[in-house]
Amino acid sequence: MARGKAPKILLYGMMALSARFSKNAAFHGTDPRLRGKTYAKACANLLDWNQVSLTTIQACVLLGAIAVTEGNSASENIYYAVACRIAQLLDLPNCKMESRVEQEINIRTWWSLCMIDVWSSTGVRLPRLLPPKENVSLPIDEVVFLGMSRDRGFDETIQTSRNSSLLAEMVRLNYILQQINDFNIRVAESKLDSVAIQGDLEDLSSQLDRWLDELPDHIRDTRENLERFSALGLGRVFVAIYLGYYHFGQMLFYRFLHEDSQSTSLRTRHYANKCKEHAGRLCDIVYASETVPNCDAKYNMVGHVLVIASTVQIHSLLFESNDTNVALAKERLEKNFCILTQLCAVWPTLDVCMDRLMAFHKACRESADTSFCMDQWMVRFLVEFASPVTDKTSHASDGSQWSLAELGITSD
Repeated sequence: MARGKAPKILLYGMMALSARFSKNAAFHGTDPRLRGKTYAKACANLLDWNQVSLTTIQACVLLGAIAVTEGNSASENIYYAVACRIAQLLDLPNCKMESRVEQEINIRTWWSLCMIDVWSSTGVRLPRLLPPKENVSLPIDEVVFLGMSRDRGFDETIQTSRNSSLLAEMVRLNYILQQINDFNIRVAESKLDSVAIQGDLEDLSSQLDRWLDELPDHIRDTRENLERFSALGLGRVFVAIYLGYYHFGQMLFYRFLHEDSQSTSLRTRHYANKCKEHAGRLCDIVYASETVPNCDAKYNMVGHVLVIASTVQIHSLLFESNDTNVALAKERLEKNFCILTQLCAVWPTLDVCMDRLMAFHKACRESADTSFCMDQWMVRFLVEFASPVTDKTSHASDGSQWSLAELGITSD
């Protein structure tokens, strides 16, 4: 492989994921969701399972992401599992390299796998493959990293601040997500009593608050910062951080939506409002990303988190008494529906997300009082993002098409 050039297997994998967005005339008349199939097949054909290398890890990550687009969770997890095992065999973050940039690539790849592992294993309810390692450095600042070259050895002084790294903040957040997923599963399986639930909830809530409080000013969720990272070519990474933070918050406090509609407890109201705040801010960062160049979030996971945020808006429509809040929820639902429709045009797996939203809405029509209850169906709805869900009630699906009009929402 020539230095600085990606192997064909990686190029095919990247083309398989990105061709859907191409405006090249060669794709005219071809369904965006089908454009990557030829490249995906070429990538898979070039994969050598016996090659224990960084390239194989990267190829497996790409092929896993391709499998996600098709809703093939089994293949997704197999590819990711192979990537994780090869990284362990190589001791990827600690193996000796010839240059500082190669070492940093290994570190960033390792942490990316750790984050993928939490998402993918939770989605199929399997044990995680990569246990935390305390001897692995967090990724360095992206601007510094992008300015490095392979010609630089270890002797040259390089500013390696980890207090301004976007990827490092994702890593810290991902550790909290792992705990939130475990918490929701244990609560749904009735493995925690009320005292334990309260203790764990307060601890996780504090962890989210502490993460936000400790952020340096230049990484905080402001329009100015979004525009600054956009100018650096890092706008989409910045948006991804807050999509994660707001989604993890709505996941943690979601259970209180049901309790809020059933009681007058101030504690319950406080946590239910926190869920609504996280869901609302998630919507807002998506809307903001579409107004700043090179910040738009078009990857398929956006569809899943927007579906969850949309169900929170449905809760406000059903139970909110404040007219201003009801109007805001209606406006967000309209915008989310448009965004989800656009995303569905390029990502096949988001058909499942729309079906899941339809199943949730059907549950609300049949029993609004119980549709937000944090039972095992709801946990599956929240975390198994690529898997279809059955109706929450025993009634068979009528096969009707879901639309905003069913909630009395029109675009007039």
